[in-house]
Amino acid sequence: MMHLFFLAAILSIGLSVSAAPAKRASVCNGHAELCNRGYGNVTFLSSHDSYAISTDILALARVQEVDLAAQLDLGVRMLQAESHMDGDEFKFCHTSCALFDGGLVVDYLKIVKNWLDDNPNEVLTFLFTNPEGLSLTDVWKPAFDEADITDLAYVPPTNPMARDDWPTLGEFIDSGKRVIVFLDYGDDGSVDFILSEFTMLWEPPFDSTDSSFPCSVNRISGPLSTEDHLNMLNHNLDINIIPIGDGVLIPDFAAASKTNSISSILANAYGCSGLAGGVSPNFVMLDFVDIGQGLAAVNLLNGF
Repeated sequence: MMHLFFLAAILSIGLSVSAAPAKRASVCNGHAELCNRGYGNVTFLSSHDSYAISTDILALARVQEVDLAAQLDLGVRMLQAESHMDGDEFKFCHTSCALFDGGLVVDYLKIVKNWLDDNPNEVLTFLFTNPEGLSLTDVWKPAFDEADITDLAYVPPTNPMARDDWPTLGEFIDSGKRVIVFLDYGDDGSVDFILSEFTMLWEPPFDSTDSSFPCSVNRISGPLSTEDHLNMLNHNLDINIIPIGDGVLIPDFAAASKTNSISSILANAYGCSGLAGGVSPNFVMLDFVDIGQGLAAVNLLNGF
């Protein structure tokens, strides 16, 4: 009986050890060093209006030239998009679906889900705008459910989360919850994984026509200090093609290689750092992510 007792104890210990979750993330978002770094202390390459894709130079509202999967393959780890209801269809569109129709939100999410399945050691952020205040429960969540992304979405233990309280990239990956979803307006807390942007992430001005990108805290809310918020560079340059009245702004494609250069991005990051407690931006938002040196600049900001 004594031998059986010890054998049972050994087997029990063995089973407990084998049942313990194994850490699998040894390389996170392409770098082993990022696995132990908190999400709030990482800089991510971001795609502005990621759905507004065209190579047609006459498509003045185009913002990207390569498709979603190609953007992700280039190193983009935050995708931004603007939602609209087109009749009874939930789409991503630029200002209006008549101006640029980016297709159904659920189809966009399915493309991203396929990429996530093929890249299990990647942490991805969505930053979606909701100008029409569409329902989280009736419109937004069903799209995530149909695309099978809901189970990958991170739900923070407290809300809002301060910059230094976020998990590491390795912890996101090991948990299987490696998609973070921010929404600018309309968040009412009814969907726990759809997080209010401005209570946790501040932005400088957008639609800049000044290539020096003067920085200020343009949009922020909630109880956290500015330094405890995540922060983003809206590093996408516009040109005013009708400089009367409110004007008409379009992305400055001709300047993209200069705008997306290391020197321009780092100068913008330095200009904003004093407002962010001296740290690098969390997100570098670019038009035409396939042009210039966006990823190289992000790697420098991450210390690589």
